[in-house]
Amino acid sequence: MTHIPPPISMRPPEPGAAPASSQMLRRAATTEAPPRAVVRVTQPDLMRRAILERTRGRLVIAAFGFAGLFGAVALKLAFATVIAPAEPRRAAALSRPPAPAAEAPVARATVTDRNGEILAVSLPLTALYANPRQIDNPGEVADRLRRVLPQLDRERLVQRLSGERQFAYIARALTPREVAQVNALGIPGLHFEEAERRYFPQGRTAAHIIGGVDVDGHGIAGVERFHDTRLREQANERLRLSLDIRVQLALRDAVQRGITEFNGIGGAGVVMDVQTGEVLAMVSLPDYDANDVGAATVDQRFNRVTVGVYEPGSTFKLLTAAMALDYGTIQPWGGYDASRPIRVGRFEINDYRGKNRWLALPEILAYSSNLASAHMAAAVGVTRHREFMQRMGMTSRLRIEIPETALPLVPGQRTWRELNTMTIGFGHGISVTPLHVATAGATIVNGGILRQPTILWQQPGVEREGVRVLSERTSDLMRRFMRLVVTDGSGRSAEVPGYFVGGKTGTAQKTGPRGGYLENKRIAAFVGAFPMHAPRYAVYVMVDEPKPNARSHGFATAGWVAAPAAGMVIQRIAPILGMLPEPATPEIQRALAAPMNGRGIPGIAVPAAAPPRPAARPAVQRPGPTPAAAAEPQREAGLAPR
Repeated sequence: MTHIPPPISMRPPEPGAAPASSQMLRRAATTEAPPRAVVRVTQPDLMRRAILERTRGRLVIAAFGFAGLFGAVALKLAFATVIAPAEPRRAAALSRPPAPAAEAPVARATVTDRNGEILAVSLPLTALYANPRQIDNPGEVADRLRRVLPQLDRERLVQRLSGERQFAYIARALTPREVAQVNALGIPGLHFEEAERRYFPQGRTAAHIIGGVDVDGHGIAGVERFHDTRLREQANERLRLSLDIRVQLALRDAVQRGITEFNGIGGAGVVMDVQTGEVLAMVSLPDYDANDVGAATVDQRFNRVTVGVYEPGSTFKLLTAAMALDYGTIQPWGGYDASRPIRVGRFEINDYRGKNRWLALPEILAYSSNLASAHMAAAVGVTRHREFMQRMGMTSRLRIEIPETALPLVPGQRTWRELNTMTIGFGHGISVTPLHVATAGATIVNGGILRQPTILWQQPGVEREGVRVLSERTSDLMRRFMRLVVTDGSGRSAEVPGYFVGGKTGTAQKTGPRGGYLENKRIAAFVGAFPMHAPRYAVYVMVDEPKPNARSHGFATAGWVAAPAAGMVIQRIAPILGMLPEPATPEIQRALAAPMNGRGIPGIAVPAAAPPRPAARPAVQRPGPTPAAAAEPQREAGLAPR
């Protein structure tokens, strides 16, 4: 029977034997280990495992990125809605005016009116020029060019393309399409140049003031010439004028209507701020398109407002009355005899449809008496009369910001005698520009301060420098008398209800090139202001050589011609300037009260005296040599041979 040893665990341990666990370990060590299974990993599997590892890393990075992004958005929303709401800042930003758009750099500044309307601006363009030395066949090149630019003259073009010059302009302004077409010709010797063109958006409006430039962009007339350096050196700063283009258009239309209705050869007009001397409108007709000055005639380019000198006629009686009041040689209730003509040599001074009696000062202006005005000027005296004319600027050139200005024609100091003083007293024997008359009218009504006219915009509230030439009392009285001329005198047609217009008409015959007066050729003018209780604007309107018509009953005097045109101007521009018609309140009536006899004016004390008697006519000396304009026959103005 085979002996089967008991299991190891059942054997009793021998004495000194190691623990069973140690024996098991030694036995296991001596026992041969069973063979292990080998797993082979191919190269594609390794590559896939590497790709998976990289993808896992990228996903982790992307997750962190999106988490950071959404976290930033959440923080921004919390800041904008909870911590510091954005709505107040947005409202403040909307309340601020938008920043002006940056202008493209130009070589000449833009010119605007007082409201920002563009009067002159430089626009970029492309010019075409040639190097004749690089052109082999000028005739053939000219023919090819004219297919694209048919407006070019062939003979002149061939001449420009020929010769030994290296530069010759072909066309000054090309459109983008023309540039592309010329470029497509592929003609050697033709080149392009970036340039500018001066453009005048208003065309004829204010052409005499704006002036123009030559082909090289240099000023040749008007503002463009006077401010040429400033326009070039400060090209990015706009030049702001005092003109109001709306007033300019209204004035031009009224003057043109007067010319058309009475078949005149031209006309002029001025609207001026009486306190600052700013010219809001200045019209000379006929005019021209400032964009095509080369096509304008000499008569169209002639500025009748600042260059034309004319005898002012009865409008100058305002200066005579103001002078006499200021020197104290007459009082509002005083006057002169206008019943008899004044004879000087073989000539005599008469009234046109006169009253043939003694006239008080208000009547002298309202009825436009030459005789009384001549007596009034003579009473002041030659020396003081000449000094007054100088003080009023009637003997010097006006300092306005355009180069085209004329010097008045006045008698010399040695030849200025009593006859000159008498004729100048009613506006003859002296020639000034319409701007001189408008400036004098503004001075008379603004309190007596003479300010040189300006076409540059003035800062509101800043008083311009001026010279006192009349007292405030004289100015106040003259405003009352000018109002009487419109309500009861020769200027009735200038009345506009609610605006209390005042002024003076003036009709003067024109003088010829050799002296003497021209038959049936006259100047009809009106100078005035409104509202007379608180004057703000002066208005001057003139029509050159008006002809009578059926509506005027055969007359062509200022009361029929210029006064209605002035009324039309005031009626149209007053609302534009923000002025509404006013009722005749007691305060306004007191400010303008002036009876025809000069008595009862508020604030003017009248001494107790007998009724006025005709004033003695001053002695008239036989004159020496005088300007022909002062001594030739003047029937309509009252100077005629016996």
